[in-house]
Amino acid sequence: MCSSGFTLICILHSAVALTCGALMVFYSEEVSVFGYGPETAIKLQGSTPHDKLLIQTSDSFSGLLLFTVGFFLFMVAFVKDTEFQGFFAKGCVLLHISMAVWRVYFERKLEDLAHDWPRQAVGDIALALSWVFFLVYLWMEKYD
Repeated sequence: MCSSGFTLICILHSAVALTCGALMVFYSEEVSVFGYGPETAIKLQGSTPHDKLLIQTSDSFSGLLLFTVGFFLFMVAFVKDTEFQGFFAKGCVLLHISMAVWRVYFERKLEDLAHDWPRQAVGDIALALSWVFFLVYLWMEKYD
């Protein structure tokens, strides 16, 4: 059961990362409007053609990185070693908590993103909790 729980969590996280990454690469403006609203999305696109090109390129590379992470998660989903699963889950918890801390300390200071950081930080904590629940289950299975 432990391995199937890990596989399920990895595949769910992988599906989200693959989808969001692909959308960021090919539909970066639409994703920005959906995520931040039209007013903020316009501000985040830049004011000069050079700025727009740099921001669009940056968004595409970020989407490609997210897509790669999703692909990596899909590959890791089928690893059966419980020690590796625990190690990987701890790393994912650390990653999601780090993102939440980043949002609290830095994104809230940006005027255009200040109203979005609480929702996104809660999402990061929820993603971390999915891995924490797996770690608790792994610990219970190990010591029963």
